[in-house]
Amino acid sequence: MSASTQGISLKTESRALRSAVELLSSMRFSISLFVVICIAAIIGTILKQQEPAVNYMNQFGPFWGQLFFTVKLNAIYSAWWFLLIVACLVVSTSLCIARNTPKIFADLKAYKENLREQSLKAFHHKAQGPLADPPEVAAQRIGKTLAGAGWKVKLQQRDNGWMVAAKKGSANKLGYLAAHSAIVLVCLGGVLDGDLIVRTQMWLGGKTVYSGGGMISDVKPEHRLPATNPTFRGNLLVAEGTQSATAVLNQSDGIVLQDLPFAIELKKFIIEHYSTGMPKLFASEIVIHDRETGEKIPARVEVNHPARHRGIEIYQSSFDDGGSSVRLAAVPMNGSAKPFEIEGVVGGSSQLTKGQGDGAEKMTLEYTGLRVINVENFGAGDKSGVDVRKVDLRESIGARMGAANKTATKKELRNVGPSIMYKLRDAAGQAREFHNYMLPVDMGDGGPPVYLMGLRDTPAEQFRFLRIPADDRGGLDGFMQLRAALADQGLRDMAVRRYAAKATDPSRPELANQLAASAGRALTLFAGGVASTPGGKPTGGLQAISDFMEANVPEAERARAGEVLVRILNGTLFELAQLTRERAGLKPLELNEKTQAFVTQAVLALSDVHIYPAPVAFQLKDFTQVQASVFQVTRGPGRNIVYLGCALLILGVFAMLYVRERRVWFWLTGRGDGTEATMALSSNRKTMEADREFALLKERLLGIKT
Repeated sequence: MSASTQGISLKTESRALRSAVELLSSMRFSISLFVVICIAAIIGTILKQQEPAVNYMNQFGPFWGQLFFTVKLNAIYSAWWFLLIVACLVVSTSLCIARNTPKIFADLKAYKENLREQSLKAFHHKAQGPLADPPEVAAQRIGKTLAGAGWKVKLQQRDNGWMVAAKKGSANKLGYLAAHSAIVLVCLGGVLDGDLIVRTQMWLGGKTVYSGGGMISDVKPEHRLPATNPTFRGNLLVAEGTQSATAVLNQSDGIVLQDLPFAIELKKFIIEHYSTGMPKLFASEIVIHDRETGEKIPARVEVNHPARHRGIEIYQSSFDDGGSSVRLAAVPMNGSAKPFEIEGVVGGSSQLTKGQGDGAEKMTLEYTGLRVINVENFGAGDKSGVDVRKVDLRESIGARMGAANKTATKKELRNVGPSIMYKLRDAAGQAREFHNYMLPVDMGDGGPPVYLMGLRDTPAEQFRFLRIPADDRGGLDGFMQLRAALADQGLRDMAVRRYAAKATDPSRPELANQLAASAGRALTLFAGGVASTPGGKPTGGLQAISDFMEANVPEAERARAGEVLVRILNGTLFELAQLTRERAGLKPLELNEKTQAFVTQAVLALSDVHIYPAPVAFQLKDFTQVQASVFQVTRGPGRNIVYLGCALLILGVFAMLYVRERRVWFWLTGRGDGTEATMALSSNRKTMEADREFALLKERLLGIKT
């Protein structure tokens, strides 16, 4: 290659490099990057970050869930493309600062006193007038007056006159540097406190993400970060009476454990409520056990009032169950299961067997939650609710199973007592979630208090509630005895005969026989003893009666026939309930509105029981609550950098918006015994305030009134 060709190549490369630097340091490029970062931040705010993959799949579907994982929308702030954009913004802004800082400082020092008279006449704000004093005296007087008004002044003597140059508001240009420096500092501070440092340490130290289960103490060292980690943000769950020294750092594909230089012991978790039931205070009485010194430091952690130790801040994040013990009673729902009691711990599980013999199905009962307080919204207008863990019963029961009536009466907020949440998982790993209340709830619709037993198939669904009426003793025994009697053919026949005998004239036995046949048929259909579906599968409840009528009764007569069948069904079930009470040694039910409401709700509940997907429902009988506090522990060296950046951003924006840079010049030349003065003023913004200031200076210094 010849020397000339090589020189041309170097010039081309130099020109390309200058063009790249010009583009990277341009304001348009920086603004474009900033807009992209803002859009990403909006997505990261709306879309929950660092959630398990199944949550995105359930909420958005397989396609969008996989797409979110591919482009890292589930962890935007640690995604490679987001960090690359932030890095480009830092470089771009830094180049802007580097290019403009020398010019700005040079401009801060310059008074531009070398302007010529003809240049002054080209300004928008200009004036000319005679002065009585000689040029030197006039220059000294004008300079002192401007200096007294806060202007920085410089006098220059020339062969043919004097130049007075003054400036004010130079902080406007410093605001430019402060605002741009703030962007760099905020980005750097955010990166220091973000996930990048953790991932870098994992890469350098050979650490990997843990995606399994089990006890924290059993997790191997390759999934743990040392206590010397300079930055992290994790969660720590501590039950009352226990202590923990390991935080959990959530990652998109699992977790990483962070060892702390101290252990946190929870002495007591405190929660206070307003009269409406809304929590007003979360607080934890803790003891910090320093591992190095052995010191025990008592502290109190409240929301927005963290504790600090060894550069780590301990925030009150939330609360949870710390392993409460519960005792549950199994309520048979299919008529064949046997009642029993079982004990467990929230967070644990118990093994159950469905059926008998070698073909018995194994099921797992998982205790997922205990709620001691459930403040629910029974009002017609307010749907927002007040409890942070609430389930709005009016909204949820609107999507319940079966034909239970909706409530429309406006009620106040009230506590409906404790509830238990659990899952029943089959051998294939499929699970349904249940939410059952311990005490009967008065729905305010004129009916009897009901036991609410909720279920849902997936976490994305709302709970659907089965409502079982409480008996005259406030329990479930009356309904369960009626449920068992409904499955007994002998008791059903006896109830039918009693009903027919009471409802007909004894002198006309043929009517009694006809009514008994109809009542027996209706009760058998309702009990599920006849294969009425097209596939031959036994069904029951009101749906079975409806199917029978559609198949056997002309459409024109169905409404009237339906009313008759429902009346017969209620009457026979009432007699069946009386039989169960006789066998239990209880006095018969009185014929009143309360009994009628119980029977009506029992009919609806018995109809819904046929589609209840589990053989038993578990009712909370007793519990011993153990609270747990969830702390967020953070070590953030970038926090002070971000604070400094925010302060600079405020000062910079204030300086650029509210500080006006102005320059004024006076050219003074001799004219006879006096002086001819030429004045000009420049401002970085054309405003009415600049016009007023120019008029004031012109009047005070040149004696020219507008």
